[in-house]
Amino acid sequence: MNTTTELYTGMSFSAVRSLIGDLHPELNAFEKLWLAYYKWFGNDVVATGLMSFLMHEIIYFGRCIPWMIIDAIPYFRRWKIQPKKVPSMLEQWQCTRLVLLSHFTVELPQIWLFDPMCAMFGLSTAVPFPSWQKICWQVAMFFVLEDTWHYWAHRLFHYGIFYRWIHKVHHKYSAPFGLSAEYAHPAEIVLLGAGTVFVPLVWCYFTHDLHLVTMYIWITCRLLQAVDSHSGYDFPWSLNKFLPFWAGADHHDYHHMAFKDNFASSFRWWDRTLRTDQNYHAWKDRQTAKKLEAQQKKTK
Repeated sequence: MNTTTELYTGMSFSAVRSLIGDLHPELNAFEKLWLAYYKWFGNDVVATGLMSFLMHEIIYFGRCIPWMIIDAIPYFRRWKIQPKKVPSMLEQWQCTRLVLLSHFTVELPQIWLFDPMCAMFGLSTAVPFPSWQKICWQVAMFFVLEDTWHYWAHRLFHYGIFYRWIHKVHHKYSAPFGLSAEYAHPAEIVLLGAGTVFVPLVWCYFTHDLHLVTMYIWITCRLLQAVDSHSGYDFPWSLNKFLPFWAGADHHDYHHMAFKDNFASSFRWWDRTLRTDQNYHAWKDRQTAKKLEAQQKKTK
């Protein structure tokens, strides 16, 4: 970040923001707020660490809460993939406790070291921000790269000792729900999470072309995707209905139900290409046949 000067020492945040507005009229409102935040803190490590941790908690739990509400409303059961397995409040609380423990003991130390990693890999925190076009294509690229990493690392976790001692923790819930997205062994959090954090950082190291804002937008999208894929619901308006290559909850719910196949995170092409979705499609065909048979019985 731009070096903090003594000019801002002892000033309130509102005063710093006002001064930044006067000194940098060329910046937009969000860029002024961003710069004022760093200048007011005067410590980039603390500023980035605090912002990163709060962003993660707000996005993750903010997206989980709507799914908790949906789970409590019987009307939505018609779209639940495993309608007989609705998580109880006790199960959700037990899941939340382990997730919070992981956040504070495993993820928080990594997040607090994020600013030094940004500096080491060349990730920018300065203003102005990159164009929205650049942000969009970089986030799209990270989705593809992370999905590749996730497919192969996740598939490895289903072999022998990797499953018994690590990945089995995440498979505690055969019918996943939003909060269970980050219910996992610390080793899995680190290794699978590397696709989200270290893939963009490696890209930045070689290209010197990545901004922290882009990183935050990417992580936000990835968190939303992870929670939604564990929601247990497949609506007529779900994204996979409009993007056939998108995995979504329909794809990942089978993985938890069958404890195999459908290893990718965001997309379906790795599983389709390597035929690790054959059992899933056979199950889907059986479900369709049962629904048709039930409809035929009603019409008789």
